[in-house]
Amino acid sequence: MKLVSGQLPWEHTLPEPPVYPVLEEDITCDCLIVGGGMGGAMMSYRMSLSGADTVLIDKRTIGTGSSHANTGLLQIANDKSLTACMNTFGEENGVLFYKLCQQAMRAILDLPGKLDIDPQIIERTSLLYASVPEDVDMLKQENENLIKHGFDSEFWEAEKIRAHYAFSKPGALYSKGDAETNPLRTVHSLIHKAHSGGVRVYEHTEALHYEYNPDGVICHTGQGRIVAKKVVFAMGYETQEMKKDRGAELINTYAIMTEPLPHLPKWHEQSLLWETARPYLYFRTTPEGRIIAGGKDEQLTSVERREVRVLSQCERLVEELTALFPELQGIKAEYSWGAVFGSTRDGLPYMGPHPEFPHCYFIEGYGGNGTVYSMIAAELLADTLAGKSRPELELFSLTRSAKPAPSPAIQP
Repeated sequence: MKLVSGQLPWEHTLPEPPVYPVLEEDITCDCLIVGGGMGGAMMSYRMSLSGADTVLIDKRTIGTGSSHANTGLLQIANDKSLTACMNTFGEENGVLFYKLCQQAMRAILDLPGKLDIDPQIIERTSLLYASVPEDVDMLKQENENLIKHGFDSEFWEAEKIRAHYAFSKPGALYSKGDAETNPLRTVHSLIHKAHSGGVRVYEHTEALHYEYNPDGVICHTGQGRIVAKKVVFAMGYETQEMKKDRGAELINTYAIMTEPLPHLPKWHEQSLLWETARPYLYFRTTPEGRIIAGGKDEQLTSVERREVRVLSQCERLVEELTALFPELQGIKAEYSWGAVFGSTRDGLPYMGPHPEFPHCYFIEGYGGNGTVYSMIAAELLADTLAGKSRPELELFSLTRSAKPAPSPAIQP
């Protein structure tokens, strides 16, 4: 599966990334992680802290799958609001999901001081604005639910928005505790630290097939075998090619990164910006004074079609950016790209075991908050592999109903 098209923006920020060998022998391990993107990076780092004998492989160069196209917005809030989660899964489970996202964000914000390569994780506030006046009541209800359950949130009227930004909107939710990151540097910094902690890492090493045995799994690669007690598949959207019950709806999404700007427009705290419309637009800044804009999601097409669409869709993103900030008229996108993006029918990611894959676990962080989901999965799965019960995994079960109803609360 070709995951990305166009000109990607992150390579210039890490010109000499760590490199790892190709596997050319037979080895054994307690845990094999398949995939060197954000999910595999988070998992390998967490496993290195536990001291488990762990191997990570990737068929590509580390960090060059979907994570390479990630735009690096990290948030507690999700594509699916807390209110919607409470309505779908029941109040306690909806709140549990948001609490897990909050805990994951705090853990992510703690990472920079623990890593040897700067991941450029920078704490930011967020502004979720009403795309149309009719969405204001929905935002007010969401604000009430967030505050009721202990989350940071403020409802801002149009006048306050105008006072802090160069644009005007009918209402918005302002919140703290989110972040921006450089996804390529984050993936490399996590795997580099995991490798320093004893995780064996191999790139350009493709898993060709697996043997599922009573005591573990044998992974056959091009030039060697890996005998593992447990396997964690962290292959992002490519796991959709493994299972019959795919569970995710794949689309194309697009993004741009501008040239560096001498001055940013009036933009309170360089907060992360997104909107209530679906599909939504989103905007962030970078440490270099650039702006990233993303969205314009559309139905999944052929790779060739996406290659053609990158130019026109990214031109539309420039138009959306200058509509929001008219003073940026004439701005150019230095990088424009498209990528496969997926979300689940009920709005939750998938993580955990699958009955057709013994001794195996999956990390499928589908949705707009994939990095946060990867942190949740790494924590829950690492504890599970160490023998600790994490009933929260039931919320993210790979075999859950596609049409969930409010269910009894899962107690962590």
